[in-house]
Parts: sequence; C-alpha cells; structure tokens
Amino acid sequence: MPYTFIPREKYAKANGSLRISTKSAVKLCRAISSKPLTRARRLLSDLAEERRTLGRRHYTKTAKELLELLNSCEKNAEFLELDTGKLFVHASAHTGPMLRRRRRKAAFGTRMKSTNVDMMLIEKGKGTQKKADVIRVANKEEMEKAVKKIAKTVQEAKEMPVAETKQEEITK
Repeated sequence: MPYTFIPREKYAKANGSLRISTKSAVKLCRAISSKPLTRARRLLSDLAEERRTLGRRHYTKTAKELLELLNSCEKNAEFLELDTGKLFVHASAHTGPMLRRRRRKAAFGTRMKSTNVDMMLIEKGKGTQKKADVIRVANKEEMEKAVKKIAKTVQEAKEMPVAETKQEEITK
C-alpha cells in the first residue's frame, strides 16, 4: 500500500496519530480500502460492537478509533460538498512515533504503541470524469512536483473557454 498519493478526482482527507496497534490497524485499513463509504462504516461499527469478526477477532479498540477518523473524514467531505453516495474509502496505517513512559510499570514496559493513519474519501462513479488516476510518490520533493503539475493543469483548464473544448472534442 503506497504511503501517499494524490487522486485526480475530488477527495477529502483526515489523518491522525492514534494509540492503537499498528498490526491491527493495517488489517482493518486493508479490509475497508476500496469499499464504498456505507459498507466501510457498517463493517467498522459491527466490529466495534462485536457483531462481526475479521479473522476470528473483533479489533474493538482499533475499529472504534478508525470509525471516529472515518466520521471526521466524512464531515470534511460534506464541507467540500462531495456527493456522499459516490465516496470510496482509501485508508493506510504506518508505525507512529515511539512513545516512552517516564517510569517503568512492571507489567507494561516503557514503550507505548502509536500508529499514523491516513484516510481519504475519493469521489468515484457515474458522473465523475474517469476512474481515479493515482500518482505514486516516493518522497517529499516528488510530492511537491506532483502538486505543482496538477495545479498547473487545473489552472490551464480554467483558462480555456468552454467553446474551444467542445470543438476540440468534436475534432478528436
């Protein structure tokens, strides 16, 4: 699963550093990725309420945290005026910063788990231009170049008159 990407369609994003297991977060993110928003929310709520299992486990704490992040991402999508019926989930989880306890507790040790979770709701389906084209980014410099390239194409599309675009489509 790529760490970062920029979809060509409209999207809403939410991320957070959560105090959950990275291993269980990766499993749940893989389970809900590429699913419609309603199915992903239903899966997470069923896992949190222990009505459904995933590999004979409920993952209640992780499911509750991811459900909260998914609701936040949905609110961001509503603010950006995205069509909630066409939203698909992309989620990824990675190890977070190492947190240490100031003093050692006998049974728990000094290291505390944390996970960075990125969640995106991408608008796909009938009525959108095309399927999501993904730009894979390896580092920060490539990310900045990709953002500039997309901004330039959007700016060019805004400057082009509508009549010219229709004539170009007819001639092609």
